[in-house]
Amino acid sequence: MPMADDLLGAEQASTFHAILGEAAGAELPELRAASAPAALGPLALSARASALADAALAGLPTNAAAVARTLRAAAQDPAFEGWLIWPAGLAATRSALAAGDEQSFDEAMDVLALLTPRNTSEFAIRELLRARPERGLAIMRTWVSHPNHHVRRLASEGSRPLLPWGLRVPELVRNPELAAPILEELRGDPEDYVYRSVANHLNDHSRQHPHWVLERATAWAQRPLGSSTWVIKHGLRTLIKRGDPGALALLGFSGADLAVDGPRVATTSVPFTGELRFCASITNAGSVPAKVAIDWALHLRGARGAARRKVFKLAAPTLAPGERLEVERTFSFRPITTRAYYPGEHAVELLVNGASHGPVPFELLAS
Repeated sequence: MPMADDLLGAEQASTFHAILGEAAGAELPELRAASAPAALGPLALSARASALADAALAGLPTNAAAVARTLRAAAQDPAFEGWLIWPAGLAATRSALAAGDEQSFDEAMDVLALLTPRNTSEFAIRELLRARPERGLAIMRTWVSHPNHHVRRLASEGSRPLLPWGLRVPELVRNPELAAPILEELRGDPEDYVYRSVANHLNDHSRQHPHWVLERATAWAQRPLGSSTWVIKHGLRTLIKRGDPGALALLGFSGADLAVDGPRVATTSVPFTGELRFCASITNAGSVPAKVAIDWALHLRGARGAARRKVFKLAAPTLAPGERLEVERTFSFRPITTRAYYPGEHAVELLVNGASHGPVPFELLAS
C-alpha cells in the first residue's frame, strides 16, 4: 500500500510550490516551508493536503477569484497533476468559503471540475458540500452529461455518503434522495470508472438506508441501462452479506432446501505466521435448481480482545437438484502492513444465502 511520502511527499509538495508560485508570480514562502520534509514528516496524507492548502493561501491574494485564476494558470502545466491536486482543490474550496458568496462558490466548483481529471477532486469538494449541499449538488447534477468521464465520476464519488478518507457530509448520510438524480443518470454510464462509483455510492447507503437501496435497485432492475445489472449486484453486496431476503431475491438467489456441512477447520491451532485451512460442502436437497451466494467470514480478535468480523466472497454457483459442491479456502496469517493479528481464540464462519453456519473457533498461537 502506498504511503503518504509516496503520494504527497516532499517531491510532490515542491512541485506544487514551484508551479503555483510561477502561476501567481509570487515566492510563497509559507508554502515553501510547509513543503519541507521536516514539516510533512509527522503528518498523515489528509493532514498534508490540508497544511499545504493553507500554506498556499497564506501567500496568495485573499480574493477568491484571484486564487481561482492562479489555479487555472497552474493547470496549464502538465506537471500539475497527481496527489498535489488535493491541496490545490482545497485551496480553491477554502478561498471560496471564506469569500462566502455564490459566485465564488460556483467558481470553486468549476475549478474542481477542471482539476479532477489530473487526479481527483472528490476530497476537496466535500468542504463545499458540507457548507452548501443543495447548491453543490445542483451543480454536480449538471456534470452527469459532461464529456470527460472523470468529471462525471466526480458527481457520484464526490457525493458518496461514506467516501473513504473523505470529510463526512451529514446531509448526504441522512438523506439518500439528495444525490439520487445523479445516480439515476450515471448508472448506465459507458465508463466502468463511473458506474463503479455509482455502485459504491449505492452500497454506502445500504448501511443506514437498506430499504431505500432495495427500492432503488428494484426500480433499476425493471429498467436496465448499460451495465446497471452489474451496478445493482455490486451495490447490494453489503445487503447480500447480511442475508437480506429482498436483496437475495432480487439477484435471483434461491434454495430453501440447502444442506450445509461445515465449515470444518483442518486444525484448531494455527501457528502465528501459519495458515488456516477450512472446507465445507453445500448440497441442493430440493427438486429445482438453486442459485447460491456463498461467503465466509473471519472473526478476528483485536488488541483488546474484542472480535471484528471480516467477510470474504467465495462463490455464487447454481446447483442442480441433488448436486453437491465442495469448497475449500486457506487464509494466511503472515504479517502484513494493513492488518495486525493477535494470538488467542478466533473463528471462521460460512454464509450461505446469508444464513450463518458456525462460527467455528480456532486458536492462533503466540509468536
